Amino acid sequence: MKVLITGGAGFLGSHITDYMIKQGHHVTCMDNLVTGSKENIQHLFGNPQFSFVNQDVTNFIHVPGKIDAVLHFASPASPVDYLKIPIPTLKVGSLGTHKTLGLAKEKKAIFMIASTSEVYGDPLINPQNEKYWGNVNPVGPRGVYDEAKRFAEAMTMAYHRYHKMPVRILRIFNTYGPRMRLKDGRAIPNFVTQAIKGSPITVYGDGSQTRSLCYVDDLVRGIYKLLLSNMNEPVNIGNPEEITLMELAETVKSLVKSKSKIVLKPLPVDDPKVRCPDITLAKKSLKWEPQVSLKEGLAKTIPYFRKALKES
Repeated sequence: MKVLITGGAGFLGSHITDYMIKQGHHVTCMDNLVTGSKENIQHLFGNPQFSFVNQDVTNFIHVPGKIDAVLHFASPASPVDYLKIPIPTLKVGSLGTHKTLGLAKEKKAIFMIASTSEVYGDPLINPQNEKYWGNVNPVGPRGVYDEAKRFAEAMTMAYHRYHKMPVRILRIFNTYGPRMRLKDGRAIPNFVTQAIKGSPITVYGDGSQTRSLCYVDDLVRGIYKLLLSNMNEPVNIGNPEEITLMELAETVKSLVKSKSKIVLKPLPVDDPKVRCPDITLAKKSLKWEPQVSLKEGLAKTIPYFRKALKES
């Protein structure tokens, strides 16, 4: 296939790009490098199966020639980023989705939107399944990301229903692995970098809130299976093993062999108290489930952060 991946220089986008190329496909990576980095795709320059376009996807998009699939992964994905650049976050979820859907329609391509577990907001049910409509504060500080993704899903389904386009709606739960930025602001980059430095490990709230963490290689396999399926409705892809943030901090501290103290800080506004995917649909329809345990995944991730900290 010939595939366009927006946000292809980001943490997740670059891993998908690598995987698609290994499967024999040609990838055009489009990224404006606001939160992505050329370092994530540097190894692909010169590869005949890869090309890079530096462009903001909220502007008109033209890609010459045939395209079989458009994967719209462009978006800030960390609270640190979308609280700093709220309007571009809203624009990439709305205008960016509209532009990439238009391109997919023109090329008669499959369209995939990278949605998120954040569409469930601070959920009132746990675990969350695809039929749950969510509990989102549209005017809270996190609403710029949550509502951008909810709008993106609505726009994607409108194109599917009205234009009969094949679409894939991927609801991604917490993911981690190499190529995450040191100052990403999410739990694992924060905990790992603090533990390596020996500085206090900051846990927000009382640490009882939960997350479900999926290693990036597992997630990418799920994404590829969903792309090749015929499922037009949303699908959760994530690891259903739930862990409290305090347990995660202790696990990271132990694996790093750190002497850091764990300190508590106030919980940010609208921070979800629980987060866990119901992956029944993915297991049944895609024959997919995660294979990498948290300790295995962290063991593959920590050396990347050690190296990145030395070079920073």
